Amino acid sequence: MNPRLTRALALACTCAWLAGCESLRPPPPPPPPPTVSIAALYQRPPERALINGLRFYEEGAFDKAESSLRSALLQGLRDRRDAAVAYKYLAFIACAFNRIGECEQNFRSAFASDPDFVLTDAEIGHPIWGPVYRRVEAERKR
Repeated sequence: MNPRLTRALALACTCAWLAGCESLRPPPPPPPPPTVSIAALYQRPPERALINGLRFYEEGAFDKAESSLRSALLQGLRDRRDAAVAYKYLAFIACAFNRIGECEQNFRSAFASDPDFVLTDAEIGHPIWGPVYRRVEAERKR
């Protein structure tokens, strides 16, 4: 065989082999997601309304808490867990004021917002809303 042809064939095989190796490299990693600061997230009106509602609840200003929590839900909270928290506190308020049907509905809405929604052991043990929560949870599991 001609030495020139042999070298050309060897070069072609080497190039083909190297091209095959190139395709075995893993693809580059995707670009990182855009960074959103927590402060920026809570500048949104729905999240601010949620925070205000929780603050009013802790202060015992239940009318203001209820209004802020409803506002947060109407404005569209981004995170399903935030929506469940808003419904949870609306349920607590409704139960505390003996609006049991509304309390049940708020617990149902919390479960609908976040299928992983659960109360803490202390919250479940509360004498007013604990039984309502357990009843709604049992209905959900049927």
